[in-house]
Amino acid sequence: MHTNKEDLAMKKTLTMLLVIIGTMMFIEDRYAPFFLPFAFAHCDTMNGPIIPEAKAALEKGDVTPILQWVKKDDEGEIRTAFTQAVAVRGLGPQAKELADRYFLETLIRLHRAGEGAPYTGLKDEPIDPIVAMADKALVDGSSDEMIKKLNAHMAKAILEKFDKALSTRKERFNSVDAGREYVEAYVTYVHYIEGIHDAILSTAGHEHGGAAESMPHKSAEHAEHK
Repeated sequence: MHTNKEDLAMKKTLTMLLVIIGTMMFIEDRYAPFFLPFAFAHCDTMNGPIIPEAKAALEKGDVTPILQWVKKDDEGEIRTAFTQAVAVRGLGPQAKELADRYFLETLIRLHRAGEGAPYTGLKDEPIDPIVAMADKALVDGSSDEMIKKLNAHMAKAILEKFDKALSTRKERFNSVDAGREYVEAYVTYVHYIEGIHDAILSTAGHEHGGAAESMPHKSAEHAEHK
């Protein structure tokens, strides 16, 4: 049985949640155009890896499993928000919905800040297929199927660009237009290969130090088209 003092405290907390959520929605709508250049992150989505775990934590009343999603310096704020949300969500269905929203907004905002990214609100959008496939590989405990699909897709794309460059190369001296068609196909083909190479080195170079040095240097012919 709640005392009048406890009920008053709960009402104050609920009012605070409403104000905070309203402020977040205002910021999201008003400043969204400034955030458009930033890439969409699937951690913002309702079906991403964070929110389902956060909802489960709220149901169990245990914040520990989701502390991993924020930096150590933000742990105190998350614990406080979690305690407030758990206390308020018992006041009724509407309070539960508001309390959960408040906590999810706080969690995602701090997670994004830890990545050096702006907070633009929760998204109710489907996850990009490639990201969904990467997540599924982790859940399944095997990357075999993902690698197989990526390899097949990459091989098909490389072959298409290679064939285009090869076929136009044979006709490139027939006319200036034919030569330009070859150059366009050549640049597209080479840049695609370079993009794959750079993506590999962007990770391997950090993990293996001299890996980048062991790869062949780009030729002058390639460099002039960068």
